[in-house]
Amino acid sequence: MALTETTKVDLIELVETNHIQVRTATIIEKDGIEISRTFHRHSLRPGEDVSNEDPKVQAIANAIWTAEVIAAYQASQTGSL
Repeated sequence: MALTETTKVDLIELVETNHIQVRTATIIEKDGIEISRTFHRHSLRPGEDVSNEDPKVQAIANAIWTAEVIAAYQASQTGSL
């Protein structure tokens, strides 16, 4: 009986506010047959550090988060507390 655990980013979404939402699946298999799958989600704000993210997430962030997008997001946050 061999149990294996695999973690992979299985969903990346860009929402209207230019936040990137990432879903990570953790898959448990017993002898090659999936017996469990759980999900974790997190969100990234424009300009946030993505150096520890999946390469696909980094590529999307680098393409979408231009200086103008980051500046607009930061301006929208001023005084919002």
